[in-house]
Amino acid sequence: MVSIFDFDAQILTIIGLVISIIAVLALIMTMILYSRMKKFQKAYKSLQSFMSGIKMEDLLKANLKEVRELSQQGSSHDTRIEKIEEKLRCDVDRVELIRFNSFENMGADLSFALALLNQEGTGVILTGIHSIEESRVYCKAIEKGQAAVKLNKEEKDAIDKACKTIKV
Repeated sequence: MVSIFDFDAQILTIIGLVISIIAVLALIMTMILYSRMKKFQKAYKSLQSFMSGIKMEDLLKANLKEVRELSQQGSSHDTRIEKIEEKLRCDVDRVELIRFNSFENMGADLSFALALLNQEGTGVILTGIHSIEESRVYCKAIEKGQAAVKLNKEEKDAIDKACKTIKV
């Protein structure tokens, strides 16, 4: 059996040198890490004093909770906005009024065609015909910019202009 004392003195010297070099490298790395840790501690302490004694962990937890709550609120707002947008598609948002003289012997443009349409071009057109003896108002249904009954020129113009109106 070979014992440690049987090794040559030169080999033992080399092994001792290698161990010494490793120990010196470990000591250098320890000192570098220690100086970095001190810098980090100094920065952490200055941050703590800046935050008026609030712990960083508590602050991060509070911020995370707030972000989650805001995310949930955002989701509920998205749902509400979708419902409102759906409702707005059905509401009247395109309006056009055209005044005209329905009879040549009348002096003023007292007759009118009023188009009231939603985003899809569906709604009604109100037409008021004014003469010397009487005034009459007619209402005609409009479906996607078209009427099931015959329209006069002014009614068609009012519908066309109302449909071309761009709403945001």
